[in-house]
Amino acid sequence: MMNNKAMKEILSWVVVFAVAILLAMAINKWVYYAISSPTPSMEKTFLVGEKVGVFRLAYLNHKPERGDIVVFKNPVDPEEDDYIKRIIGLPGETVEGKDGVVYINGQPLKEDYLWEYMEGSFGPYEIPEGHYWMMGDNRNVSGDARIWEDKFVPFEDIRGKALFKYPKFKQFKKIDYQLNQ
Repeated sequence: MMNNKAMKEILSWVVVFAVAILLAMAINKWVYYAISSPTPSMEKTFLVGEKVGVFRLAYLNHKPERGDIVVFKNPVDPEEDDYIKRIIGLPGETVEGKDGVVYINGQPLKEDYLWEYMEGSFGPYEIPEGHYWMMGDNRNVSGDARIWEDKFVPFEDIRGKALFKYPKFKQFKKIDYQLNQ
């Protein structure tokens, strides 16, 4: 039989692990989580399959801003995975695309993050209060607000702000060293 001191030590480690697991679950639910970029809609910013760190509390004290990359409830099918896109239009603005250029309230939007301009035109659309206009950075393959039936994402559907991407680690290869004699 195990003595009392050993049982207390084992129990203390079980409690430490249980608290750590509960803390990790709470952080994942309310503070931070990671997603994979599922489609090429945000390429070059995020490649397909890259992990993106999302801060859930980013908009606790302020509203989202133009240019923020956010994760939000899938506007096409809420039962599916979340979407990740860039905020282009803010509440109360008019957004329009003409000949590959996005206009906000009639002014061309400077978009240094694009590596290819979009084809075609859209709009104009007036963004309702409390809603946002989302577009992918890879405009010509992005399924975004231009094609959604409900074109605007309500603030309450925004799950968090993308803060960083995890670096891609190549698989470590086993290296065999041989001594030449």
